[in-house]
Amino acid sequence: MTQALPIKHEGRARLLLVEDDPGVRRSLQLLLHGRGFEVRAYASGLALLADPTALGAVCLVADYRMPEIDGLLILGRLRDLGWRGQALLITAFPSARLVDQALAAGYSRVIEKPLVDAALVEAVERAVGAR
Repeated sequence: MTQALPIKHEGRARLLLVEDDPGVRRSLQLLLHGRGFEVRAYASGLALLADPTALGAVCLVADYRMPEIDGLLILGRLRDLGWRGQALLITAFPSARLVDQALAAGYSRVIEKPLVDAALVEAVERAVGAR
């Protein structure tokens, strides 16, 4: 198992953000960075999983529908690598079934797109505080 790196950089909690839409990804990265988090942003789940520093994060914010690997599989693979952080799933395609699957996979919350900035920030702050 890979040893996790420190979870804070300059006093900031490290977050993982996986979103395939570049505009949404950059917007969320700036929003969360502005709220005091160190944000590692990825265009795909495979890019995140290839990053050895990912295991040092305290929270994952992942889009559900993406090419190559979806948000549920991303969290499963991180857990297989020994990551035990908190996780939030974002989606433009909410359903009761998806919420049930996400909670069973280990996500603490599913947040519907279009995102309300305050709701996302509050959910991340709660997740980071729960660790």
